[in-house]
Amino acid sequence: MKKLIFLVALTIIIVSCKKDSLISDNELKSTPNNMASVTEIDTINATGVFPMYRGQDANGGDVFYVITESNDVDKAIELGLNWSPKLIHAMGTVAVQTATVVTGGAKNPHDFPILKFAGNVDFSPVNKLVPGPDLFPLDPASEPGSVGDAAYSPLVTFDGKILYDAAHIANSTGVHDKVISMDKVNMTVKIQLTKGFYEGFSILYTSTETSDNDLAALEDNTFAPNMNAAPNPGDDKSFRSAREAIIPVINGPMGVDNPNRQGLRSAVAGEGDPLNIFQEQAGCQDASDPSAFCDAAAYSPFWDATPVMWTDSAIAAGMQTRVKTDKHEIIAPINIIELYADGFLLPGGMGVRNASLGGINVAGPAGGPGIIINCPIVFVPDDAR
Repeated sequence: MKKLIFLVALTIIIVSCKKDSLISDNELKSTPNNMASVTEIDTINATGVFPMYRGQDANGGDVFYVITESNDVDKAIELGLNWSPKLIHAMGTVAVQTATVVTGGAKNPHDFPILKFAGNVDFSPVNKLVPGPDLFPLDPASEPGSVGDAAYSPLVTFDGKILYDAAHIANSTGVHDKVISMDKVNMTVKIQLTKGFYEGFSILYTSTETSDNDLAALEDNTFAPNMNAAPNPGDDKSFRSAREAIIPVINGPMGVDNPNRQGLRSAVAGEGDPLNIFQEQAGCQDASDPSAFCDAAAYSPFWDATPVMWTDSAIAAGMQTRVKTDKHEIIAPINIIELYADGFLLPGGMGVRNASLGGINVAGPAGGPGIIINCPIVFVPDDAR
């Protein structure tokens, strides 16, 4: 975990928060490994039940959404969210839409205000996943099952200070492809989660938006290109970036019954989740103490896709296996950084090089904005702290 690496950055964040009176010196601000508001987490079938919030679109129609993160530690604790202070760096970009507060109508959980959103989602398309010649990359005919409009991003503010990750999951055009069931009386929604890895541990996360058309189709996500405006591709520094790296393996071992199965090509083949590798999680012992354990200082749900591929020589040598961590861990010695340094992995993108991953390029073309996937972490085993 990046306790020492991000100590200085966390200090800067905490000082900034104190200036805005977001953190009290006399009160412990603790956020758990797991998203506190999510109930009935099923780690076998990868599902969870979220509080559901009601808002309005620009024309006054109903919009339903979930809230998973805030940059404000008090709001994160109050609403049972992940705390992600680095999201503040997206403020002022089109990665954040501004909502207005309206009065009247049914109440939301925690008396959260009724928001009128500038951006909206079209849930009417049918997701179309067309494998490419090598399964992934996909055929250009692939289309996501939901598309955000020119103003849509899951990040929203209504006061210009506090951000919320508020993914839209239903409106008059339909429902998000990850929604299993909705209860509009009790204001809850059951969502299909996705399995992945963090420092050798199995985790669960929700994946709702992607800034790339193909990955949105593969992930059953909303295509939301405005997210790409969040800084900075290939950069996870807490004092300037709203992103953190996620590492998809493109050509991992295949076979639905293969215990080492992993990868985007495996997912396209219908064998299961791609089992992506996450660089950070959101737990924090005491947000007012920079010396305490606090991965939340580096955590962001805006994951900067940094794909890798096994080399032909590594595959021929029998090296291809399931990788569960970006860096060396006692429980998971096989890791992305060392495999890349030793020449067994190649970058799957041509974008900016990520120094925290040994120089692996982010997804997309050279000079491009990269690809962001909105993947709030829901469940992390306690042993991962």
